[in-house]
Amino acid sequence: MNDLLGERWTVIVIGGGVALLVAFAGGMLTVVGPWYEGLRFPSWRPPNWLFGPAWALIFTCIASSGIMAWEGADSVEQRNLLIGLFAINGVFNVLWSAFFFRLQRPDWALVDLVLLWLSILSLVIVTFRISQTAGLLMCPYLAWVSFAGLLNFKIVQLNWPFKASA
Repeated sequence: MNDLLGERWTVIVIGGGVALLVAFAGGMLTVVGPWYEGLRFPSWRPPNWLFGPAWALIFTCIASSGIMAWEGADSVEQRNLLIGLFAINGVFNVLWSAFFFRLQRPDWALVDLVLLWLSILSLVIVTFRISQTAGLLMCPYLAWVSFAGLLNFKIVQLNWPFKASA
């Protein structure tokens, strides 16, 4: 019993820690400064203060989904697939912030966002096959990134062309 409890806490700590690491990396790359504020935005852009709480909730759902799927996986192959898909997703997630905010290239971020969205869809499908609850917990992430994709697309339309920052 203690071994099972210890293993569960290990999974929770590692899963939560990795989610925090990805969130922290993306957050460190996100700079809302003069360049960003100088962009033209659609009227339906959410206020800046909403993004932090939304991402906190989403990363909680992501970590919970990953932990549930890991615990429900019935083979090493399933667990390896989960690790791979979550790793790919984390890379695309962080790259979006790097492209959009650090490189000031919303157009490149939009390309990354398509790959990010596909990686989330893959996670929804794979986690849902293991645990319906785990799959459903990924859906707010998919919905938010879908919305972010529309916003990113509109920002590209309203501000094109972009050039490399100095």
